Amino acid sequence: MESKRIASYKKQDMEAETFHLIANNNCAIGILRSLRDVPPAHYTLKMESFSLFLNTKIENYESSVFEADGFKWKLSLYPKGNMKRGVNGHISLYLAIAEAKTLPLGWEVNANFKLFVYNHIQDKYLTIQDVEGGIRRFHRMKTEWGFDELVPLDSFTDASKGYLLDDCCVFGAEVFVIKYYGKGESVSMMKDPLNKGYTWQISKFSAMDKEFLLTWKITNFSAIENESLLSEEVVFGEHKWQLGLFPKGSGTAKAIKNWFVPSGIGYGYRDFLSLSDLNDTSKGFLVNDAIIVEAEIKL
Repeated sequence: MESKRIASYKKQDMEAETFHLIANNNCAIGILRSLRDVPPAHYTLKMESFSLFLNTKIENYESSVFEADGFKWKLSLYPKGNMKRGVNGHISLYLAIAEAKTLPLGWEVNANFKLFVYNHIQDKYLTIQDVEGGIRRFHRMKTEWGFDELVPLDSFTDASKGYLLDDCCVFGAEVFVIKYYGKGESVSMMKDPLNKGYTWQISKFSAMDKEFLLTWKITNFSAIENESLLSEEVVFGEHKWQLGLFPKGSGTAKAIKNWFVPSGIGYGYRDFLSLSDLNDTSKGFLVNDAIIVEAEIKL
């Protein structure tokens, strides 16, 4: 008797979790469907008189805006299938980033998400997600991701399946934004670039989310005869950055100046550091005839 009960449980588990591949942009994408007791963490959409949506010319319904993981989202539901994508006979459901026009130029959001349909009979949530925690990239040209064939429409409207009870159904969403907190560094060396006996080294960036540290090391500093120097260009946040150095000062001041972007539009300080302090080895700025200039940039 106990072995039959275990076999029954195993059968239920197999029915509760399914996996299949769908074609999307010429790629095979794995879709995982499973059942769980816990409701969606971020948003639920309850729709009453659902049959009315099937008997009208309304093709699409967009939910109210909700917040999750620091961004605003909405659900986009096609009760009869997304005809624009050639879908018929299925419910289509997508997660869309809301108020995209208010986001900064060049915005990009990478997120892992799950969409849900409540099963009234089983008192569980059918969970639909990309297999293996797939991450989707939301940006200006692609503001929504989701599932063309969420649930077959004939199964959804079949009362014995449990999705539609008293003409009422419930959808949901969970969204987890992937935020970059790692660090990275790229270093290049230019030896004697102007044949003046000095070298420089640039650490291109050490990034954390929307900020990075630009480090520029110049050796054989005393051999520099140029009035000004520019570091290599560094691309970060869709912009190019450079450090500018005036070894003997700029204008009326005798100092080092930070000079950003190659167009010549920059920000810095003419009296950033006095030459007397720079050349005083006890101050620690010039060590072994080398200096290090850094700029911390937050976007």
